[in-house]
Amino acid sequence: MGSQGPVVLGVDSSTQSTKVLAVDANSGAVLAKGQAPHTVSTGAGRETDPEVWWGALRDALAQIGEYAARAEAVSVGGQQHGLVVLDAQGSPLRPALLWNDVRSAPQAEALVARYGADWWARRFGSVPGASFTVTKWAWLAEHEPAVAQGAHAVRLPHDFLTERLSGAAVTDRGDASGTGWWATESESYDEKLLAEAGLDPALLPAVLGAGEAAGTVREGLPLRAGALVAAGTGDNAAAALGLGIAPGQAVLSLGTSGTVYSVARRRPADESGIVAGFASADGGWLPLACTLNCTLAVDKVAALLGREREQVEPGGSVAFLPFLDGERTPNLPYASGLLTGLRHETTAGQVLQGAYDGAVYALLGALDQVLAVDGDSAGGEPLLLIGGGARGVAWRETVRRLSGRPVQVPEAQELVALGAAVQAAALLTGEEPGAIARRWGTAAGPTYEAVPRDEETLGRLAAAMPLAATR
Repeated sequence: MGSQGPVVLGVDSSTQSTKVLAVDANSGAVLAKGQAPHTVSTGAGRETDPEVWWGALRDALAQIGEYAARAEAVSVGGQQHGLVVLDAQGSPLRPALLWNDVRSAPQAEALVARYGADWWARRFGSVPGASFTVTKWAWLAEHEPAVAQGAHAVRLPHDFLTERLSGAAVTDRGDASGTGWWATESESYDEKLLAEAGLDPALLPAVLGAGEAAGTVREGLPLRAGALVAAGTGDNAAAALGLGIAPGQAVLSLGTSGTVYSVARRRPADESGIVAGFASADGGWLPLACTLNCTLAVDKVAALLGREREQVEPGGSVAFLPFLDGERTPNLPYASGLLTGLRHETTAGQVLQGAYDGAVYALLGALDQVLAVDGDSAGGEPLLLIGGGARGVAWRETVRRLSGRPVQVPEAQELVALGAAVQAAALLTGEEPGAIARRWGTAAGPTYEAVPRDEETLGRLAAAMPLAATR
């Protein structure tokens, strides 16, 4: 297959796999795709050997053949927050602690108690939870002090791959803002905090600004040597680049966890901890909130009921908060699922619809907090639904019914990798990433008009929430 423009590569190194898209920088057409799986531990924590990511990237590049050899620029979007510690040769000292490894919850609580939530929000834009890298370093220093003391470099997942491609020890402001040690107030590492954590700033990557290059591809890789390597970014920031969203637009990502975000004109600083005040990859801000229980929780309920995920039924009187793994937004880490309002006439399909309702209710509550950063309410702009759940009719219709807002489902797939490709193309052409995304038409897709909000269901869920908070 031929290409009319230069080829750029976008990488999505997620928890479960690495994907590579070869994209025509002029049209945005996806020319080829490669994918290779990761191995994630299922023991006491969630870990992956970073060498698995590197092997998967090489395998995925090999699958796109000639396009890897022709690519003129590449960018890596990666899972946020993970902790990678390297020896003097750049090899991992232990498996990476992933974002969803919650063993550092006690360290997160201790860090917030020590400095105060308002201090964290004011300086770093976010109040750290167990996902943040600063808490994982505290866990490592406490439980594996020899590893912490022997570290010659500390990286985020996407940094590790960028460095393997280019040899440059760099990160970007978007991913750095999720560490808990890069202060969004000053846009620099907080050396006092690092000193108290026993972490030498020299071990950390340099933070590049929007549009800056990490370097060029090294010799000896299944990729054209000399191709430009972008700074890369975290997965949510990459997806935002891929969609080209503007202030007032909101994204609901329906995956294993649910994520809501927008772009903001002003720096977020939410001391409640609900909104993470991340930087965006294009130089702005990306207020974001995350719920733990989304598609996986609803699929579990469907399996328990012996129903397919789309076999929902309207009506009924149930209120279901499917907090099967505790919950992050609202902050109820020790909660369990709560089902109320059962009657003799309640059907299994109504219970399943109740699980959808509860998951979307939590997401929309988080969305209101995200949009409040800029004082927006999303106005008449459609909510952009992405992620695996966005293809499901039950998810889409539940969002419409409980939000009362129009919904748009972009047809583009692999938005993290596509956003990384946008960043690579911007590095190559000098254009603004948003202009490239709009030219590529990445957000194009069917729009579904607003319907009246289901106030009755919302009221039942609001009444149930205090019960969940006591569990």
